[in-house]
Amino acid sequence: MSDIISLLPKNVANQIAAGEVIQRPASVVKELLENAVDAGSNEIQLLIKDAGRLKIQVIDNGIGMSTNDVSLAFERHATSKIKSADDLFSITSKGFRGEALSSIAAIAHIEVLTKTKKDEIGNYIRIFGGKVNKQEKSVAPNGTSISVKNLFFNVPARRNFLKSDKVELRHIIDEFHRIALSHPEIKFTFFQNDSEFFFLPVTNFRKRIANIFGNKIEEKLIPVNEITSVAGIEGFIVKPEFLKKSRGQQFFFVNKRFIKSSFLHHSICKAFEGLIREKYHPGYFLQIQIDPKTIDINIHPTKTEIKFEEEHNIYAIINSMVKHSLGMFQVSPVLDFNRDSGLDIPYNQEQITPKKIPSLEIDSSFNPFNRIQTRNSNAFKNIRESLFSGLDTTISKLNLDEELKIALEQTPKVFQLKKYIITTTRSGLLIINQNRAHQRVLYEKFLTSFTERNINSQQLVFPKEVELSNKQIALYNEYEENLKVMGFVSELQENKLIIAGVPAICEDRQIEKLFEDIFIDTENSEEVESFSQGDFIAKLMSRSIAITGNKSLTTIEQQALVDDLFACKEPLTCPFNRKIFINLDIEELDKKLN
Repeated sequence: MSDIISLLPKNVANQIAAGEVIQRPASVVKELLENAVDAGSNEIQLLIKDAGRLKIQVIDNGIGMSTNDVSLAFERHATSKIKSADDLFSITSKGFRGEALSSIAAIAHIEVLTKTKKDEIGNYIRIFGGKVNKQEKSVAPNGTSISVKNLFFNVPARRNFLKSDKVELRHIIDEFHRIALSHPEIKFTFFQNDSEFFFLPVTNFRKRIANIFGNKIEEKLIPVNEITSVAGIEGFIVKPEFLKKSRGQQFFFVNKRFIKSSFLHHSICKAFEGLIREKYHPGYFLQIQIDPKTIDINIHPTKTEIKFEEEHNIYAIINSMVKHSLGMFQVSPVLDFNRDSGLDIPYNQEQITPKKIPSLEIDSSFNPFNRIQTRNSNAFKNIRESLFSGLDTTISKLNLDEELKIALEQTPKVFQLKKYIITTTRSGLLIINQNRAHQRVLYEKFLTSFTERNINSQQLVFPKEVELSNKQIALYNEYEENLKVMGFVSELQENKLIIAGVPAICEDRQIEKLFEDIFIDTENSEEVESFSQGDFIAKLMSRSIAITGNKSLTTIEQQALVDDLFACKEPLTCPFNRKIFINLDIEELDKKLN
């Protein structure tokens, strides 16, 4: 029998590895930025074209690479991060497996220009599909410039499965945020299609958060700090009253490496217990410094999951630290400049109103055992006569049968029981969730108006201002056209959104909530992509504007909502595929009563 096992060609092996390491353009951005940080850079530039499909370039002023380093950097299992197996248990750098650059080179066109500080001239190398196309000496500044072009050019299936440019850009922004937040001592610049997207100067951790998420977030932060023998933890948590439904402000950094940990997240949620509303998430930016020997970061290819040796101790430390900081925040005095000074009790009250001993008046003629109190009864009679004088006390008597008939005719066919509207049918009862019913009604109205382009807009007397982060600006640019069709009149001025008009059905108090729902976290970007934008915005608007479950409705409003619901095309479920009502027929009621 002939041999059937053979070694894979080098380029095929690298393409297979790329399937694990390089999932999308954001994966390339993460690897190149982390390499730039590990190179000791204090200034890093990121240049993106067409959301990374066309070009991803990272320029740094780090230590650079020699001629031999450039040749070896794109070989498999070539790395400067570890030397032996023992180094795996004490890792402080970012990437270390030596597979990322070779995988990128196998599926893209790469150009590298680099120079070390001690070399007089730099090195240039060009790689197409894993093969070195050109290598020569070249004039270059200190540091490294790596340009990745035409990603997945030889893997068309992977390229076709990439999401839209706007979705891929949001993933890139996420990776950029994580690295920029963990290294405030480094200057970062981000260019998208030759326009500056982020400029982050060297600063402290608090200012770096403000530079990314907007200046208003500074007043929402509570500092936390705890140093123990297990770990040192510092950073900020968001005040309870400013928490959001989206998950965009949850950051754990362990030794300046971003991680995801549901275990530590649960610790913070427990600390916020009783202070956080339902479906809202705590916000935090925490830096954890710990001995590298007590953690294992090699449990996931992306290195975003970490196994702690003493995770229960860290859980308890974070929980108590957050509780302590929240407690200090709650008891801190607040200056109320709107306080009415007229309600204060003056300290010189004695001088203003001299003390006076109250006098005691006694009716000596009063006898509780005397049933006939002529004086008091006469007084009561006089008061009663004065109150009812001029009124006709005669009451016309209604026929009892006629009264009952009128009452039955006026008995409503619908009534409200908390968040449910109950109405009768020929076969039984309908129990309707009023919030979901209103969502369905509004959703179909918005879709119809969106299709016909005839949504009425009302001008606001006082335009509303909403401060946006760079990430939210990207989201707004994505939805801007459809928002205008929906009836919103808005203008973007630097990092502020000026809202001058809203749909006629929308109330002022609902605007901020609506835009909060629109600026969803990129974790849900895949879900957003599964719908058309108009459909998605219509769903968000219906959810934000719909009446709440605890709102009391009049009988006319209840009946109108029921009529509108059953006039819809899909009255069974709300826009988010949840059941709107249930039907209890007579037979089922008989069974329950027997």
